[in-house]
Amino acid sequence: MNGYLIGLFAGLIAAAAIVLVQKWRERGLDMTPVERADYLSKRRARVFTAVAVIFISQQAIFFSDHGADRPVDHFKIAAWLVLSVVLLLALCTGGEWFKGQAIRALMNDEVTRGHRMRAMQLGFLNAMLTCVLLYFLAMLREFSARDAIHIIMTVGIGSAILSFAVQERRALRDA
Repeated sequence: MNGYLIGLFAGLIAAAAIVLVQKWRERGLDMTPVERADYLSKRRARVFTAVAVIFISQQAIFFSDHGADRPVDHFKIAAWLVLSVVLLLALCTGGEWFKGQAIRALMNDEVTRGHRMRAMQLGFLNAMLTCVLLYFLAMLREFSARDAIHIIMTVGIGSAILSFAVQERRALRDA
């Protein structure tokens, strides 16, 4: 089994473990759907903030030890790719995939949809500005296609997730 598949499986196992821990923590909570949606919205804002910081900061590790073609490098790239796709899907859908439709509808109100839309716009804008910057930097230094894609995706997804988290935290604080 190559490093990419091991990384993909490790990412899926980590995601399953997170879901199980969340289910276990919530087993004794007795709340109305509105209270549960409010609780989950606050938790989503905290989690998105932490995950965005982790996602962006781990790129320093990737680029500091770059260039080797070892199995561990394939594992890191595959894990980054899984995390990128999960974050992108969480941003597009609002996350909380394992909650009931009524809870998701309460969490995905008009304000939240607006925050998500603005965050995706900012992520797209930052990704495009990163493309322009890389275009000019390529005149000074050569980048591989994989490195350029890695940088663009990290800037776009990271800025969008962080923007959404900040907007949600601000709205929840003011509420």
